[in-house]
Amino acid sequence: MVLSRRFFINLAIAGLASGCARATLGRGRTESVDGQIDPSLLRRALDALEQHHDGISYRDFIGVADFSLPSRAPRFHLVNLADGNVRSHLVAHGRGSDPAHTGWLERFSNDPRSNATSAGAYRTGSLYLGAHGRSMRLEGLDPTNSNALSRAIVVHGAWYVNEEMIGHSGVLGRSQGCFAVAGSSLPEIMALLGPGRLIYADSDKVPA
Repeated sequence: MVLSRRFFINLAIAGLASGCARATLGRGRTESVDGQIDPSLLRRALDALEQHHDGISYRDFIGVADFSLPSRAPRFHLVNLADGNVRSHLVAHGRGSDPAHTGWLERFSNDPRSNATSAGAYRTGSLYLGAHGRSMRLEGLDPTNSNALSRAIVVHGAWYVNEEMIGHSGVLGRSQGCFAVAGSSLPEIMALLGPGRLIYADSDKVPA
């Protein structure tokens, strides 16, 4: 069923944006900061879902990456648009977005060889087995991330994304611009955000 914009807005106000939807605890995922997804970021993600209506085949789940938060926070949110449930996972940002490795994303870039994270809406693509194991291709839908395919920006598991790394260094490792997640998180992310769904990435602290 294609859900209306009114439904999305009501969902954001009544459930997700109010903080009623709690992130699920478990190995590879922990409760997000204050147990909620940022309402302004959620609204932008829902706006992007409507803007790219023709290019998004499935509207049951969306992914929302909140790069306003530090890398130690579970900031990759899997949002169930049917019931408002949110499951939050760790995700690394690109080394070009955090040259000093502070754990905070300082800039976005769409430039080739920037090794930076790009902001904007992505359509999830095919699953494949690559250099990082099971991975999922992403297509950038906005001018801010239009080079995602040519830059090989994908979702993949990474050894440097886990609680042990945070305990040792206080921050996650950095990717080359990909959405690198914990290996234990990868199966759920791929199952819920398989081909034809939306991932939206942004930050309230950094201009796109």
